[in-house]
Amino acid sequence: MNPKKPVHSERAPKAIGPYSPAIRSGDWIFTSGQLGLDPQTGELAPGGTAVQTRRALENCALLIEAGGATMADVVKTTVFLLSLDDFGQMNSVYAEFFIQDPPARTTVQVAALPKGAAVEIECVARLRSTDPSVSRRKQ
Repeated sequence: MNPKKPVHSERAPKAIGPYSPAIRSGDWIFTSGQLGLDPQTGELAPGGTAVQTRRALENCALLIEAGGATMADVVKTTVFLLSLDDFGQMNSVYAEFFIQDPPARTTVQVAALPKGAAVEIECVARLRSTDPSVSRRKQ
């Protein structure tokens, strides 16, 4: 059995290189970095950092859902910003997606992003067990 399975969504943008948009491995889903690309046009959503953040997170959600989880299952994100001056714009939109028990997050400023994007976001989610006989170890 292959320990990893590519995850695709017809509603999410296609990969712009030789990589899978997301991978499911066991109970884990790892998205590739998602730009604020419009799935229909493949172009960046116009309007700057806030609009691109929303679209990037929507793209992450589509992939995570295609893998069998939800944004509530996201345990870690990494946010790449072209400028940390845009942190507030990104953060306010980000907060709309993770209202309760937000995931761990790393945010870094980078020199450049593909397609001239202002933001790129990747997520790691863990599927919840639907089997009541599965008990979690006590920490």
